[in-house]
Amino acid sequence: MRLAVPLRPDPRAPLARANPVAKLGAAALLLLVLFVSVDPLTPLLVLVVVAASIPLTGLRASHLVARAWPLLLAAVLVGVLNVIFAASRGGLVALRIGPIEVEAAALVSGLALSLRLLAIALSGMLALVSTDPTDLADALQQQLRLPARIAVGVLAALRLLPILAEEWQTLALARRARGVAADGSPLTAVRIASGQLLALLVLAVRRGSRLATAMDARGFGSRACRTIARPQRMRAADWALLAGAAVVGAGAVLLSVALGSWRFLLGA
Repeated sequence: MRLAVPLRPDPRAPLARANPVAKLGAAALLLLVLFVSVDPLTPLLVLVVVAASIPLTGLRASHLVARAWPLLLAAVLVGVLNVIFAASRGGLVALRIGPIEVEAAALVSGLALSLRLLAIALSGMLALVSTDPTDLADALQQQLRLPARIAVGVLAALRLLPILAEEWQTLALARRARGVAADGSPLTAVRIASGQLLALLVLAVRRGSRLATAMDARGFGSRACRTIARPQRMRAADWALLAGAAVVGAGAVLLSVALGSWRFLLGA
């Protein structure tokens, strides 16, 4: 049930006190750098800095990994599959596994892809898990001037994530009680997970429809103006966070260029 228990960062931690829009902006800056850089060194440098900032969120690294391991595993698998199924270019063969020959260029490309996905997932997670959903909705309205319907929709979605995790666990236990099990077969496990995912989707649609009906019945959105209970402001530390993210991204690119490793997305 660990995945169903939401993470609770220390509210006194530096990133937990930061403005939600500043955290999203910092993650977006790193995302931009990771998107345009297809070499392995740039995402590695960004990943090291992001991993070193985990204590600033008020969370333990072990707790974060316990929730994030599916994303981390998926990033590694995507890189491995990219290496295995890469088109042969007649280059230097770096690894042989039975009938499979892995070229050096494909190995570097797969490593770069895995590192990029890991850095993107980790930076996004740190921005979200250290943010209170209500603070995020308020900041979206005050700093980004988003409509209340969109901001409160984001709030509702984040509030429902732990409920979806609990429903996933409930569905798994219900299927196990009925004797539905994979019995060690990967194909059966995939089939069972697909059916369970479809059931979760149906539950989510029904819950969303009930929530939308309840909000309309209570008059949400009937008036253009809404008051803000908790003002969100951009402080000096928030601007420093944005500047720090820009420095990390630019520094990673410049160091990769200096070492001759950097590769641009469109030039790859």
